[in-house]
Amino acid sequence: MTAMRLPIADTTSRPDLLANLDEIRDERGRYAFISLGCPKNLVDSERMLGLLRDEGYRLVEAPEDSDFVVINTCGFIDNARRESMDAIDQMLELKRSGKIRGVIVAGCLAERERDKLLEARPEIDSLVGVFSRDDITNFARQLVDGLEEQRSAFRPAPIRALDDTNRLRITPPHFAYLKVSEGCDRLCTFCAIPKMRGKHASKPLEQVMVEARQLADSGVRELIIVAQDTTYYGRDLYGESRLTELLERLHDVAGLDWIRLMYFYPMYIDDALIETIARLPKVLKYIDMPLQHFSAEMLRKMSRRVTPESTRELVHKLRDNIPGLVLRTTFITGFPGETEQQFEELVSFVREAKFERLGAFTYSLEPDTPAAKLPGQIADEKKAQRRERLMEVQQTIAFQWCQRQVGRSLDVILDRAIDESYQVWQGRSFADAPDVDALVYVTGDGTQPLQAGQIVEVEVVGHQGYDLVAAATGVPR
Repeated sequence: MTAMRLPIADTTSRPDLLANLDEIRDERGRYAFISLGCPKNLVDSERMLGLLRDEGYRLVEAPEDSDFVVINTCGFIDNARRESMDAIDQMLELKRSGKIRGVIVAGCLAERERDKLLEARPEIDSLVGVFSRDDITNFARQLVDGLEEQRSAFRPAPIRALDDTNRLRITPPHFAYLKVSEGCDRLCTFCAIPKMRGKHASKPLEQVMVEARQLADSGVRELIIVAQDTTYYGRDLYGESRLTELLERLHDVAGLDWIRLMYFYPMYIDDALIETIARLPKVLKYIDMPLQHFSAEMLRKMSRRVTPESTRELVHKLRDNIPGLVLRTTFITGFPGETEQQFEELVSFVREAKFERLGAFTYSLEPDTPAAKLPGQIADEKKAQRRERLMEVQQTIAFQWCQRQVGRSLDVILDRAIDESYQVWQGRSFADAPDVDALVYVTGDGTQPLQAGQIVEVEVVGHQGYDLVAAATGVPR
């Protein structure tokens, strides 16, 4: 439930991204790219970028320098849709002023709205649905060559997850997202993802391993496992979850140092998986497990298929069996019918569970979901007040956790320089996933220059809000 904007124009983390594009000899055309949404959408963007690169299209930083712009949209919640529409409108304005020739809209908003989007924005040149992303070069060729053939493509959801090899990655070279499955079989009443992404479809183990080795060979040290429902991985292919086996095999991939786990659904976390996470050194003691609520009535209305009792038991089991575990979760405030008492149940659980990382979202009414028809819709102001109160409670918990880290030694992966002359760097610990969690600010000791992508042992000396401040003490590796 995390949205992030990653326009290609921001190349601060990838100075090499555009460096070799002048070497393209058969330049078919120039394009700019805007990627919106979650890490799963980012993987789709990187796949499209790779296909366009292989066809000879040249990526440029500024949309004004391009022939066309591709926008990979998010359609998850209202705020994300507005951001996507704003990006579309900005690019269409460039088209109207003659600065670019065309706009291709891809991704979840295109999949969700389809013809309605073309009716609302008839100047869009092409719509590319989620599962038609590999057709992106056809639409680029059509636009550059001035052809008027097919205006949209919407393939049905596949029974096997799409191939994500040969991507042009836009994350820093040392970390990457690995999507192990597509779609979701959960029918949470607030969520439209199954309508956009289809039913759960796992990648075969061997295909995942091919992608993992390719990423490791390209310099990836931190592999971030993503899906709509990671704990369900393999059930459609093998009749049982294969996440444990996958982690065992990923652990043996040369070059990988950290394996981070995201998007756990609480139903399918068994003892074998917990033991594997605790035992394997490369698997970070970090789990992202969106819980959404704690009240029994709210969980029932959300169709989460878990209870407060099972949730509490699972949190205790994870903490008891994975020493030093950091838990990240998300909750929704203001779901239809949420009473003050039910909200207080959630607040009490947050105080009890002491999640190290927590995000809260106000309920977004999605017109084509069951929750939209529920009685007791709550005013936006009340939803926001509850979110603010929940985050105030969480802030105290998070700051206390930060204070407990002072004096500890941690490994930090360095993402980018803040001030190279003074050896000040921005990085992340095992407790911090990119873009959604906190940061660690590291100062080198002057004996050895630090570089992006290095993992360095540090001593935590303080914290600024949610972020840690640390001094490098070990030899970078």
